[in-house]
Amino acid sequence: MTGDVNGTALAVFTLFFLAVTVMGFLAARWRRAGDGHSLDEWGLGGRSFGIWITWFLVGGDVYTAYTFVAVPAAIYAAGAAGFFAVPYTILVYPLIFTFLPRLWSVCHRHGYVTTADFVRGRFGSKGLSLAVAFTGILATMPYIALQLVGIQAVLDVMGVGGGEHTHWWVKDLPLLIAFGVLAAYTYSSGLRAPAMIAFVKDTLIYVVITVAIIYIPIRLGGFDEVFTRAAEAFAHIDPATGRPRGALVGGPDAQWTYATLALGSAMAMFMYPHSVTATLSSADRNVIRRSTTVMPLYTLMLGLLALLGFMAIAAGVKVTNGQLAIPQLFEDMFPDWFAGVAFAAIGIGALVPAAIMSIAAANLFTRNIYKDFIKPDATAEQETKVSKLVSLLVKVGALVFVLTMDKTVAINFQLLGGIWILQTFPALVGGLFTRWFHRWALLAGWAAGMIYGTAAAYGIASPTQKHFGGNAKEIPGIGEIGYIGLTAFVLNVVVTVVLTVVLRAVKAPDGLDETRPEDYTADAGDPGVQVELPPATADSVH
Repeated sequence: MTGDVNGTALAVFTLFFLAVTVMGFLAARWRRAGDGHSLDEWGLGGRSFGIWITWFLVGGDVYTAYTFVAVPAAIYAAGAAGFFAVPYTILVYPLIFTFLPRLWSVCHRHGYVTTADFVRGRFGSKGLSLAVAFTGILATMPYIALQLVGIQAVLDVMGVGGGEHTHWWVKDLPLLIAFGVLAAYTYSSGLRAPAMIAFVKDTLIYVVITVAIIYIPIRLGGFDEVFTRAAEAFAHIDPATGRPRGALVGGPDAQWTYATLALGSAMAMFMYPHSVTATLSSADRNVIRRSTTVMPLYTLMLGLLALLGFMAIAAGVKVTNGQLAIPQLFEDMFPDWFAGVAFAAIGIGALVPAAIMSIAAANLFTRNIYKDFIKPDATAEQETKVSKLVSLLVKVGALVFVLTMDKTVAINFQLLGGIWILQTFPALVGGLFTRWFHRWALLAGWAAGMIYGTAAAYGIASPTQKHFGGNAKEIPGIGEIGYIGLTAFVLNVVVTVVLTVVLRAVKAPDGLDETRPEDYTADAGDPGVQVELPPATADSVH
């Protein structure tokens, strides 16, 4: 990076940014219903999206700017280990095909807006619902921050904001502007804004990846040359660790880590509130099933995207921050005008998920904290107003996080987020198929998984930091290195099962299940009345 502004790339980037800004505000009038003062309308787009809108929205939600930057950056830094993202996005779609349609049906039938709504209705426990909501918000915050990190990486490579000695206000002004625009159209248009922008975002990403996977290897002498240079680079000894920098092909000693990380990540992906928010916005359960069958197209794109990490090595990209490797590769290899297109793909790739994430976190706060504990008689209009305000506060928090803390901290907290959100799996997915688990046992299992996962991650050091230096540690009783989140999940399940047996044996109060078996297969046209969550009762406060 020279520090000079790439005027052509900046002009193209700005053009696309302005276009999606206009789309974001116009989205308020798109598919607008008569009553816009409800979370169904603002936070779920009226639950009216069809197959292609849902496909673009979920894809835009899951495949973020952080994915665009971090997956090939992991390949650039360590080699084959970074490819774990490809098998986990293969595993996740058969998994969600089994439970997302059931979740959609029961949420549609009862008017649930969040996963915590469902957990409360299924198990009759505000405490368990609060735990799920708290975990969702906690795990989502650093995820939003990383979207802003993605935008900042692009701005840095384009030379926007000046050098290291530039006043912080000038340096961060472009990011502040991007944040302001994001906040404004999300507040105005709700989920309809990212749904409309997702068309542009995903089209740009597909175009950029297709061009990159053909054009860059041609410039570098072919894939054979790319892999040869990458293998040579990975063989060099890292002075900080005394070991090779990485490996072109993973060895036997990394298999447990790779497999557990892929499986745990697949299980966690659709536990995140933003993934569920995008899902619940669809018009009927068949939309979920059909859009899921074409989601693997994104996995194909991700596999090609990961190869850019090898290309960055072969192209001689040198950066101190690995998150800049791919933006710098685009800057070095593409003509200026197409580099601007690529930067726009990353930038817009941050706006779509950041908007959905902030809406999802705000819905959790409004439905499962504000309404359950602060104002149980809140009207639909009051819920929407609170959710809009909280969505702004969530984005402000993420912005402060990015501007005041080291980027590595944001990444580490996002890794923690994956460990945390996986601990909601037994209550959510388990609850969709069985009522056997006791609510108190689920809460105790969640607490055990959260405490173990956080403590284990805290104890991991790396060459650059003392704590939270990774997400893999020796699995107790097995001796292999594995993903902490999956180990914590197993502990969670064991505690839940054992305590459920005990609590059922002593006939502990079970809580009221307001769902019925037929709710889990209901479709939009089936007879049945949507109902609001009932007011809290003394029996439900546990």
